[in-house]
Amino acid sequence: MSLASEFERCIASGGVAVFPADTVYGLACSPSDAAAVERLYALKGRRPEKPAAVMFFSVEAALTALPELGVRTRALFERIFPGGVTLLVPNPARRFPLAGGGELLGVRVVDVPALRGVAVAVLQSSANVAGGSDARRLLDVPRPIRAGADLVIEGGELPGTPSTVVDLGGFEEDGKWTVVRPGAVAEEDLARELTWQYHFDPGSYLDEIRGEIPRYDEFQDELVAASGVGAERILELGTGTGETARRLLQRHSSASLVGVDVSPEMLAVARRALLGDRVDLRVGRLEDPLPEGPFSLVASALCVHHLPGAAKGELFSRVAGVLDPGGRFVLADVVLPEDPAQATTDLTPGYDFPSSVDEQLEWMRSAGFEARVSWSAGDLAVLVGRL
Repeated sequence: MSLASEFERCIASGGVAVFPADTVYGLACSPSDAAAVERLYALKGRRPEKPAAVMFFSVEAALTALPELGVRTRALFERIFPGGVTLLVPNPARRFPLAGGGELLGVRVVDVPALRGVAVAVLQSSANVAGGSDARRLLDVPRPIRAGADLVIEGGELPGTPSTVVDLGGFEEDGKWTVVRPGAVAEEDLARELTWQYHFDPGSYLDEIRGEIPRYDEFQDELVAASGVGAERILELGTGTGETARRLLQRHSSASLVGVDVSPEMLAVARRALLGDRVDLRVGRLEDPLPEGPFSLVASALCVHHLPGAAKGELFSRVAGVLDPGGRFVLADVVLPEDPAQATTDLTPGYDFPSSVDEQLEWMRSAGFEARVSWSAGDLAVLVGRL
């Protein structure tokens, strides 16, 4: 019998297992067996009212078990799991009541080689005495816990840092999230995955953005002017509803355009606005490999500031890699102004990470561009890089 089958049989029969997760050693039992949950808590010396997390061994199993998850949260599951993160998600149906979460349910999805294929969900907690040190090795699990468990699985030495716990209670509605407990995944790395275009309803995008950025049309005009003339193949990063793409295609009347955006909903609006065979729109993130070049122009408006810190510089290097010799990179975005009083664009902590003009020019130059400021106003700027 495989370890996965033995683990499933232990859980189904009301047992408690010690097992290696992808972070630290854990305890697991059936989340629907009150006696098993009571035993698990007793082994740890943990108060019964303290919530635990429910763990799945595949993303598909988690999504099937939690049908009330919103579309944005479901998409996040597919991006962030499996991994060293526990997500606290809304639980309107009060599923897994023995986990004790109430309105929020802690959810983990792990990839444990020895337990791949496990189909059951488990209630899980770290395999230590409540308040004690996390177990990196099986021998670090207290002897009474190992002796009291029905199944003990050796998994070698683990990373030893517990999962990062993230509260997503408001994520579906307004994109807000909070790290409740730092852990295995750094907050900066989480921010890259937890970003989505929640700011805008695709149908009312232009009205909203013009309300937030009064100089929006001037900003767009400056981007287009900085793009030069005669581009043959354009890559746009952060296409949104297609407003920038529309203007670029008008300027470069013989060009084709590949547009990338993380939001399928925004791209659906763009497809309706950008009819014809000159446009190829693709769902993707800035962190993903860029579409295959070469391009004569890469442009981006109000998108790159979602990347934290030096991740912008890494993107700029990849942009240089898909441009023709002599190609042009035009970046129009929110920036950190020298005078904080000029920072008037409404930004969201944990979602927006603007950098200064000087930082971004330096990252462009490090990527091989001759870089300059084409236009600036307050906390908006258009930067141009030439190879």
